[in-house]
Amino acid sequence: MGPGRSLGAGSRWAGALLVTLTVLRTRLAHCTEPEGLFLYQAKSDCYFTNGTERVRFLERHIYDRQQVLHFDSDLGLFVADTAMGRAQAEYWNKNPAKLADERASVDTFCRYNYGVAQTGKVIGRAVQPEVTVFPTKSGSQPHAHLLVCSVTGFYPGEIEIKWLKNGQEQTAGVVSTELLQNGDWTFQILVMLEMSPRRGDVYACQVQHVSLPEPLTVRWEAQSDAARSKMLTGVGGFVLGLIFLVPGLAIYLRNKKGRPLPQPAGLLS
Repeated sequence: MGPGRSLGAGSRWAGALLVTLTVLRTRLAHCTEPEGLFLYQAKSDCYFTNGTERVRFLERHIYDRQQVLHFDSDLGLFVADTAMGRAQAEYWNKNPAKLADERASVDTFCRYNYGVAQTGKVIGRAVQPEVTVFPTKSGSQPHAHLLVCSVTGFYPGEIEIKWLKNGQEQTAGVVSTELLQNGDWTFQILVMLEMSPRRGDVYACQVQHVSLPEPLTVRWEAQSDAARSKMLTGVGGFVLGLIFLVPGLAIYLRNKKGRPLPQPAGLLS
């Protein structure tokens, strides 16, 4: 990573490395028969800039999908996000041991796991995508009405995929699946384009990824009416040829079978 380039999450941090630990706890509302259940989560995030030159640790506490308080290493304190989390934030801020442990997480949690990721070749790893373009049909439609761009086996997951028609980018009629994990630190995605191809139209799927020195473009050309007519004419001529050839061959073989064999000249009286 070049000098001055930052890694992080959101619009402020480009190319984030996010380390998240989630603790799910389900507790009863009462010691007797419970009226219901609630969900409590604690999530820890790490944001890195220029490798580990600058590290921010963020611990978020969430009650039933609402963040109630968080710890920010840039502040070194717990901050209440709702009235529910105010009492807990004030209690932890008065606990020197708790604060010391949270502040140390920048090194003991974030920088430590960054080193583990480097050893496992996760950070800095880049795998080029494989791109395939093919048409598909739907229901009773006689002709292909969708073009599918299949992009598989790439890492990291940040990728840009465009559809072009005769060199012009297409935005209408473009549908994409979610980014799917393959389970081997690679990803896959399908991007489809609704089309009404005409003679001479050339479609292209263009892929940009950090592993590629330049955008990868795979083209697909619609079969023209002339080419289709030539193919049908050729097939028709072949079939007609067979229709006339088979009876003629049968007649020839039948006549040849019934013709008398010639006799040697010395045997004639």
